[in-house]
Amino acid sequence: MNDKIIRLLRILTLIQAKPGILARELAEKCETSERTIYRDLEILSLIAPITNLGHGKGYQFIGNFSLYPLNWDEQEALSFSMMPSILESVRSMLPQGFDTAYEKVMATYRKEKKQNDDLLQKVTDIIQMGTPAYREDKTNFMLPIIQAILAKKTIMTVYHTQSRDKTSKREIDPYYLVPREQRFYLIGYCHTKKDVRTFRISRFLDVQITDKPFDMKDFNIQNYLKNTWSIERGGKKITFKVKFSPNVARYLKEEELFVTPKLTDLNDGHLLFEVTVNHDREFLNWLYQYGPEAEILEPKEYRGKMREMLRKWTQLYER
Repeated sequence: MNDKIIRLLRILTLIQAKPGILARELAEKCETSERTIYRDLEILSLIAPITNLGHGKGYQFIGNFSLYPLNWDEQEALSFSMMPSILESVRSMLPQGFDTAYEKVMATYRKEKKQNDDLLQKVTDIIQMGTPAYREDKTNFMLPIIQAILAKKTIMTVYHTQSRDKTSKREIDPYYLVPREQRFYLIGYCHTKKDVRTFRISRFLDVQITDKPFDMKDFNIQNYLKNTWSIERGGKKITFKVKFSPNVARYLKEEELFVTPKLTDLNDGHLLFEVTVNHDREFLNWLYQYGPEAEILEPKEYRGKMREMLRKWTQLYER
């Protein structure tokens, strides 16, 4: 009876380790006949959701049935999966239970990995992203990008650079996924440019995960985005001083910003807003929404730029 129980448990382990395993393979692994395996499968089907995929396709579990899961990272899993080939030369010296123990461990890992992949899929399905007007394809590459970030694996991509209207293949080490202005951006090392770059997710036309591992080394996301108002990085520091009217002052204090400003309440109810950024465009775009409720005090040149922009707008609507 004990031998039968051990065999039944091993069949469960083998099916989980290799979905689609054939009765013939089960018989070989369990050192018994196919007829015995069929009888065992009938018994197991009463307690476990086992299904036959059809002639020549073997057996697998239905739904989320699994044995106790592990908590490996990708490097640990890779190392363990290589053990049989590494130990092949000394197989005769291994204890009798090595193969069965190895099968049990790998079975639990593969099941856990599938559950993690399913969870990531659900998360990426929840994140709804827009599609550029010029693209008919609405493929969401969030899932493989997140998987590659977690596994620290390089990705092979096809990316469209909008500023040059050029599409190219890029090999990228994905570091971080960053949400900005209702969009997602990938920050990673570009092997083509040999530098850390920022990529807009919606501009990827293809993403494939490779087996090539990468190391972020001393990269620091806070230093990389320091003084960056949103996502566009510049090469010089610009300190803005803006006076906001009492009508919007209290709302400014609730703004969730990526660069911390200095806020000073003025006696007349106005709010002095001081911030240093490394690029002006995104900051000014944010500022425009406040219209006449915001006045640029410094730098002086930006007061002139604002006057020129308002003049052009006025001319446009006076036609």
